[in-house]
Amino acid sequence: MAYPLFAPQNQRVIDKYGKKYATKAQYMVYSGPFKLVNWNGTGNHWQFVKNDQYWDKKVVKLHKITYQVLGNPTTGVEIFQQKKLSLTLLSNQQVKNYQNSSLFKEYPYSLINYLKWNFHDPDETNNKVTNNQNIRQAVALAINRPQLTEKVLGDGSRVPTGFVPGGLAHDPKNGRDFADEQAVPDTVTYNPSLARRKFAAGLKEIGEKQVHLTLLAADDDASSTVVTQYLKSQLEKTLPNFTLNIRSIPGKAANQQGQKGDFDISLSSWGGDFNDPITFLQIPQSNTAYNYGKWSDKTYDELISRAEGADANTPERRWQDLVSASQRLNEVQSFTPLYQANYAYLQQKDVHGIIHNTAGTQWNYKYTYIK
Repeated sequence: MAYPLFAPQNQRVIDKYGKKYATKAQYMVYSGPFKLVNWNGTGNHWQFVKNDQYWDKKVVKLHKITYQVLGNPTTGVEIFQQKKLSLTLLSNQQVKNYQNSSLFKEYPYSLINYLKWNFHDPDETNNKVTNNQNIRQAVALAINRPQLTEKVLGDGSRVPTGFVPGGLAHDPKNGRDFADEQAVPDTVTYNPSLARRKFAAGLKEIGEKQVHLTLLAADDDASSTVVTQYLKSQLEKTLPNFTLNIRSIPGKAANQQGQKGDFDISLSSWGGDFNDPITFLQIPQSNTAYNYGKWSDKTYDELISRAEGADANTPERRWQDLVSASQRLNEVQSFTPLYQANYAYLQQKDVHGIIHNTAGTQWNYKYTYIK
C-alpha cells in the first residue's frame, strides 16, 4: 500500500482544477515531506521544497532539492565537478573511469531487462519461428551474459538466473535468494554448442533453412543501443543462418508497437513494485495487460493461480509454486532474461541519509541532510 498508485488524492482539489489537475506543479496537492514547484508539465528543471504542512516536518532537514534533466552524462559530470550537483548518473563508460573514486556510489534496483517473444498467429512465417521452443532456447543459450554485463555494459549490472532479479525476495524456510532457487541448468547460461544443436532442431521442426527476425527497441534508452548491437553480433556469430535486424524507435512508439503485437522480439524491462516474486511473475500470465506477446501456458497459469489462491496463506507452499512457475519460464524461454540493471552515480561526500529502495519507489529524501 506504500506504492504511489495508492497515494491519497484530495477530492476537493481535483474538483477545483478539473482537467488541469496534475498537469503543472501548481495544479497538485501534496501530502509528503516535499512539494513540487516550478514544473510546467514538460520542463527539464524543477524543485522539491519542504512541505510545512507535512505531519512529520520536524525530521525533514532539506529546504530544497533542485532537479535537472541532462541529455548528456558528460555534462552531468562536468557540473558535478563544479560542485553544482550533489548526485549525477553515470554512463557505462563513465562507470569504468570513476568506479575507484571515493565519490562513486551504486544504487541497485530490482529491474530485469529481457527479450519478449511474439506468440501471435503461430502460422505466420516469423511467428512460426518465435513460437518454436528450440529456437527460443537456442537464442537464450547463445547470449554470453557475463560478457554482456562486464564488458559491454560495465556498470555493475548482474547476470540473471531467470525472470525474477536477485536480492528481491528470500525463501521463508531457509532464507535462500529466490534467484538461486529459480535457476534451471542450460537455460540462461552461455552454451554455444548446445545453442547450435537446438537451433538446428528448431529449423527442422519449422521446415526452414534460415531465420530472419527483427528486434524492436526504444532508441531513447542509453544502454539500448549497445545491447541491441551486441545481441546482433553475438547471435549472428553463434547461430548459423540467423539474421537479427534492429528496429530502434522512440520509446513511446516502441511501447505502442509492442501493445499491438507488432514485433518479432522486443527488448523490454520490468521493475519490481514491491519485494515479492509475484510482482514479476504476474506479467507472463495469460491475458495480462503487459503480456504483449500473448504467451499462454496452462501449467504456468495453474501455478500462479495456486500461489494466489489455495496456497496463499501457506508461505512455504506459495513460495514453491512461484519457484516452479519461474522455472517453467526458464525451461520454455517465453521471456528471455538478459541482465539485472544497476545504476551508478557520483555523489558528493557531504550528502547523507538518502534512502534508496530496491523495489517500488526508488528515492526517499525525508531523512537526507548535507553535512
